[in-house]
Amino acid sequence: MLSPSLLLKTIPYFILMIMTSFGQPHKSAEHPLNNDETKPLKVGIIGLVHDHVHWVLGREKIGDIEIVGIVEPNTALAKKYSKQYGFSMDLVFSSMQEMAKTTKPEAVMAFNTVYGHLEVVEFFAPKGIHIMVEKPMAVNVDHAKKMIDLAKKHQIHLMTNYETTWYGSHAKAFDIIEEGNTIGDIGKIVFNTGHPGPKEIGCSKEFLAWLTDPVLNGGGALPDFGCYGANLSTYLMKGETPETVTCVTQQTKPDIYPKVEDDAIIVLTYPKTQVVIQASWNWTYGRKDMSVYGKNGYVICTNNEDMKIMANGKDEPISIKADPLPKGIHDPFAYFSKLVREDVPVKRFDLGSMENNMIVVQILEAAKHASETGKTVVWDDFFVEE
Repeated sequence: MLSPSLLLKTIPYFILMIMTSFGQPHKSAEHPLNNDETKPLKVGIIGLVHDHVHWVLGREKIGDIEIVGIVEPNTALAKKYSKQYGFSMDLVFSSMQEMAKTTKPEAVMAFNTVYGHLEVVEFFAPKGIHIMVEKPMAVNVDHAKKMIDLAKKHQIHLMTNYETTWYGSHAKAFDIIEEGNTIGDIGKIVFNTGHPGPKEIGCSKEFLAWLTDPVLNGGGALPDFGCYGANLSTYLMKGETPETVTCVTQQTKPDIYPKVEDDAIIVLTYPKTQVVIQASWNWTYGRKDMSVYGKNGYVICTNNEDMKIMANGKDEPISIKADPLPKGIHDPFAYFSKLVREDVPVKRFDLGSMENNMIVVQILEAAKHASETGKTVVWDDFFVEE
C-alpha cells in the first residue's frame, strides 16, 4: 500500500531537482520573480505562426518577462493578435535583424516553424542571446547538432519547451518513481498523445500551413506528438538511448493531410524496458497521458493533475490529484527567466536540456526511417559515432 507520507509529499522529486539548481524556493509573496525591484527579462518573440504563442501573449502579468519585440513579416497576422492582446504594432518587426538592433533583447522565444529553429539559433547565438524553442527542438539530427554546437560555442541557454514539462502529475510521478522506488524497476512506459487533428480542433490557417508540411514540420503526427513520449522517456531512462526503434505510420485522412502521416506508433526497446508512443491526429479527444509500469506497481498520469497509483499488485489503485508546480517555476516563461537571469546549471537529461532533446530528435529520425523502410532501426548501426 502506498504510504500516506509519500502521497502527501508537497515537494516532488522533479521540483527537488529544480531546487538543486535554483536554490531554495521563496514564499510566493516574496518570490524574486514577483518582486517589483527585479526587472523583467527582456524577450523577443520570433514568429506568431505557432499557435502555442497564445500561451505567452495571453499570459498573466507576473512581471518576470517583458516582450520588447516581435518578429512577424505577416502584417495581417500581427495586427490580428495586436488587436486581440493589446500590444502595440510598434513592437512588430519584419526581420530578426531589425528587432535585435532596435530592442536589444536578452533572450528570444521561437514560435516559428520547426525548420526555422536553426535560423533563429544561427542569428542569435553568436550575439550571446539565450533561446527557447517550442518542441521538438529541430526537424532532423543535422539541424539539432548545428544548434547545439552554436549554443555551446557561444555559451547560451538553448531550451526546448513542452507543455508536459509543466504538469504537476509528471512531477509527482517522477518523485514516486525516482525517489521512493515505490513501483519497482520500470518495465514498460506507454504514452498516448494527440487529438482529433489540427484542422479538426480549429488550429489557425497560419499554423496549419507549416504543421502539415513534411519539410517545415519534419512530418505530421510523428514529430508533432511523438516528441512528448520521446522527451519524457529519455528523462525517465536517465539519458539512456534505446537499442532499437520501430515505427508504423498511417495516412488515414489523405483528403485533409495529403502530405504527411496522421498516425504513428513508435516502439523503443531498452535492455529491460519497452516504451510505446502512440502519437495521433485521430484520437476522439485531446490527450497527453503517461503510464509507467514497474515490477511492483504503476503510476498513470491521465492529464496534468489526475493520477492513479498502484504500489503493489495485490492492492487496489489510489486516485489522487497532483499539486501544480510552485509559482516561479510553474511555466516555461518563469523557468526560462530564472534560467537566464541566474545562469543556473541544467542537468544533462532534464526535460528542456539540449542533451535530452538531441536524443528526442534522434528517436524521431530513427522512427521516420523505420516507418519508411518497414524495418526496425538498430540504434548503434544507425547512429554511428563520429
